[in-house]
Amino acid sequence: MSDPLERIAAALERMSPAPLNAPDFGMADAFVWHVEPDRLAPVADVNRVDMSLLVGINRSRDTLLENTRQFARGLPANNALLWGARGMGKSSLVKAVHGSVRAEGLPLKLVELQREDMSSVGRLLNHLRGAEERFILFCDDLSFSHDDQHYKSLKAVLDGGIEGRPDNVVFYATSNRRHLMPRDMIENERSSAINPSEAVEEKVSLSDRFGLWLGFHPCDQDDYLAMIRGYCDAHGVEIDDETLRAEAIEWQATRGARSGRVAWQYFTDLAGRLGVKV
Repeated sequence: MSDPLERIAAALERMSPAPLNAPDFGMADAFVWHVEPDRLAPVADVNRVDMSLLVGINRSRDTLLENTRQFARGLPANNALLWGARGMGKSSLVKAVHGSVRAEGLPLKLVELQREDMSSVGRLLNHLRGAEERFILFCDDLSFSHDDQHYKSLKAVLDGGIEGRPDNVVFYATSNRRHLMPRDMIENERSSAINPSEAVEEKVSLSDRFGLWLGFHPCDQDDYLAMIRGYCDAHGVEIDDETLRAEAIEWQATRGARSGRVAWQYFTDLAGRLGVKV
């Protein structure tokens, strides 16, 4: 019979994730982090829109672009939280900024991390820490419920713990919530806590750890129509202004909202009806 310690060691080895082979970061500009097993999958063609097509978010665009340029040049830069209305281009802006900085000749990689894999972020940072390249670590639609423990792993990205956040990594996240958790959960925990002022301080303070807060708000009708006209011009879709306006407003009314996403959905329908590939 084998030694019990050997059996325990063998069991632990089977449970532990396989070591990640050092990826060749030169093979792609963007990667997606996967677990079980740990791996960085290269993305051959990033799904992004051109910066010029992002209408109505000029201030956020300029701020994030300058912050990203600083980081790509090896200068100090902040982690960024892009929060606010759905469909207003938060994730599109992150990908567009990455593409714009790359087009300027600055070496910069984009690594996407799913919220569900946040607990593995320490392992990911260890692989990025020793690389020569500089990385935007990107998490889309980041939020937490009141019993969600993933927020503790986020601190490893924002603060870095005893090792500190790697100098070659900056973290960008998008969220529909400014404080990354529902307001009713914040209020419920405050009302039932022994010390209400400290009940959710740890979770709410997560957003304070982002140096940049960029707010995205619902667009007005002029911006909505300008978005669609921009898509039409960029893809060679010909339609007169009067028809576009009437159809786009009717489309928006059926959705009950105006946003960049709704504008793109109308444009997709329009391009399909006119037989234009996009």
